[in-house]
Amino acid sequence: MSDPLAHRSESTPVTIFGKTYHLRGDGDPGYLAELAAEVDRRMRAVAESTGTADTLKIAILAALNLADESFQPVRSGDLVVAEERLGKLVALLDEALVE
Repeated sequence: MSDPLAHRSESTPVTIFGKTYHLRGDGDPGYLAELAAEVDRRMRAVAESTGTADTLKIAILAALNLADESFQPVRSGDLVVAEERLGKLVALLDEALVE
């Protein structure tokens, strides 16, 4: 029987806005890659629409856009979904900012 925590020691390489990060966690590596791809997509969209080259500003604006979408269920009364989505995004941002 395989150990469900065995993959914790392995890192998942993801590229966000041209920089590669090696994320560690107990999540599915495919899911982490999907999250990273979405963050990358959002950052590229913000960069294109604002014309700024400041990566930190781009990341903050993209994070605000993602947070807004995460809070939309709160406004409609679905707190459980909002908390789950926000928790996953916070974990991904924490991992990315450590590097």
